[in-house]
Amino acid sequence: MGYVVLHIEKAAGTDAAMSGHVERRIAPANVITTLTYLNEELIEFPKGVTNRTEAIQHRLDNAGLERKIGKNQVRALRVMLSGSPEDMKRIRQAGQLDAWAKDSCGWLQKTFGKENVVSAVLHLDEKTPHIHATVVPITRGERRKAKLERERNAASGKKTYRTKKDRPRLCADDVMARDKLKAYQTTYAEAMAKYGLQRGVEGSEAKHISTQQYYREVFVRKNEIAEQVEHLKEQRQTLSVDIAALQAQREAARSELTQTRREIKTDKLKGVAVDATTKAVERIGALFHDPKPARYEKQIADLRDVIEGKDKDIKSLQRVIATIQAGHDKEVTGLKQEAQQVIKALMRVDELCPYVKGLLKWENYCKDVGLDKERTKALFTMQPYRYTGDLHSIRYNHTFRANDIVLQLKPDKDGPSGFRFTINGKDGDEWFKQQRKEFYQKIGIDIEQTEQRRGIKI
Repeated sequence: MGYVVLHIEKAAGTDAAMSGHVERRIAPANVITTLTYLNEELIEFPKGVTNRTEAIQHRLDNAGLERKIGKNQVRALRVMLSGSPEDMKRIRQAGQLDAWAKDSCGWLQKTFGKENVVSAVLHLDEKTPHIHATVVPITRGERRKAKLERERNAASGKKTYRTKKDRPRLCADDVMARDKLKAYQTTYAEAMAKYGLQRGVEGSEAKHISTQQYYREVFVRKNEIAEQVEHLKEQRQTLSVDIAALQAQREAARSELTQTRREIKTDKLKGVAVDATTKAVERIGALFHDPKPARYEKQIADLRDVIEGKDKDIKSLQRVIATIQAGHDKEVTGLKQEAQQVIKALMRVDELCPYVKGLLKWENYCKDVGLDKERTKALFTMQPYRYTGDLHSIRYNHTFRANDIVLQLKPDKDGPSGFRFTINGKDGDEWFKQQRKEFYQKIGIDIEQTEQRRGIKI
């Protein structure tokens, strides 16, 4: 049984760099760019909002905040959701990835508030599927620090008063309090238990790092090892020079000893005074007993041992670099092969079933209307089926209640992407228009006349 991966961190400023990564305007080395089109935005942006950065600002502008946002105040939290690599692979192969993503988004919205979860992107162009979510830390109720101060005052007998106002406020520290962070890990694990994922060991000193941080550390480690190799090579060269110098000194000492012996044997010393002979003998004795040659030999042997050790270190570090590079090359090769297989399969599907592209666009429409995966699958069979529940109109930005209606997706060369969505046999837009008219009639408004009058004024 694998583990859930839940990592939360504060973003700085507008967090533009992370927006570039999430939206793939900036692609790290581990991304398979040919699979980027599989990535999916799981949270629908508000009308007029086109990206993650705008979504953060839109939430701040419409949250009803009364206090001015400070220059260094945290405006957003980064949330990364995933699981153990082997378990995410198992979930994907079992066809449960969509359900896992939906439940993960449901947990986010339940935990932090639906309005506060402004973006959630499922990345499928990396080795392990994961979600990058963005949460604007807006909360209500008493501030955590104020509550602790009130409790301390109460314990000391000092009277304090709790504010009755329940106003929204931007406070990342309250959302990321230690007890809440632990609770997030627990509740997310409970939500993911159905997928065979469990909570990590509570109190563990292990720390999660981001994908960018992992590759950054590998890159830094590789550079450090390369620098160590260069440093060891420089040391080896320096030691080689020292050995050469010691060998030269040793040869000079030997030459001096040989020259002295030769002078003793010549006739030049025969007529020299006794004191000169004595000095020569002392000189010879000093040379024979001079510890320098032996000391040089020991220093040379020691330096050679050091060089041998440095050579071993260099070879060991070079093996580490080779292992890292081989693992990276193997992983890239495997991912490229998997990507090529996926591309070939998709091209084959497109060749045999050219209408599939059109259905992919209608999948997003069904999601916007409010149909779940099972209802969408039933719709894609092109067979009519009865439905009771809520349906949302994107055009009118309103949700209507449907009772025992018949839904069907029909092939239509003149329709959007080659299909047409019908309700009770008629175009879906007509049904939404009629429902909207009836809704306003119930509250005493003739919406058609109202719109006509507005058109005359314009």
